[in-house]
Amino acid sequence: MDNTTSLAELHACIVECSLCPRLVEYREKVAREKVARFRDQQYWGKPVPPFGDPRARLLIMGLAPAAHGGNRTGRSFTGDPSGDWLYGALFRNGFANQPNSTSLHDGLKLNGAYITNAVRCAPPDNKPAPAEKAACQPFLVKELALLNRVSVVVALGKFAFDAYLQGRAASGAINPRPLPKFGHGATWELEGGVTLISSYHPSRQNTQTGKLTVEMFDAIFCQARELLGYPLPG
Repeated sequence: MDNTTSLAELHACIVECSLCPRLVEYREKVAREKVARFRDQQYWGKPVPPFGDPRARLLIMGLAPAAHGGNRTGRSFTGDPSGDWLYGALFRNGFANQPNSTSLHDGLKLNGAYITNAVRCAPPDNKPAPAEKAACQPFLVKELALLNRVSVVVALGKFAFDAYLQGRAASGAINPRPLPKFGHGATWELEGGVTLISSYHPSRQNTQTGKLTVEMFDAIFCQARELLGYPLPG
């Protein structure tokens, strides 16, 4: 991976990764056994590569692919309720050409945005182990180097928030001291001209309980759009 010079090459390295035995076993087991509502579909069952505009100025960090979302479709936040929330918000703020993401071939394109995850394989109970997070960090470090136009980062959830700051440190960037603390809507100016925005993750646990509302989530990407100087779409 040290010799990769493009995001396409990095994505190929990610898809071939088998460093974490527990994740390999789980992602493949889910892909074999499936669930009833998707029993007729072919699952991806591999590490899920990032997705988006290679010249992006907005980077969105998630936790990991969902077992029957990204692990099924091959694209993060695709084919699950979290994706409906994320891509809907991106569409309403001009970062996506459509509000839904259902498959790799649905015509979705991101405009100036790029989506990645702290961990690239679906983990059991959506909880990666610390060693699994560490094993994926070199992918993030390489991404940060290749995505050299990014000036706004939205971290979805504390796990992604921490992973981004740790990835920055591993890449040689200096983080503030004390470290920023996660909180929905909190914003920090980081070294290198990057603004970090933290948001609750659009998980069912957050959206169905009202901890995260559509208005709250839209405000995150409205703020990102304004920081980037993009006009209101439409």
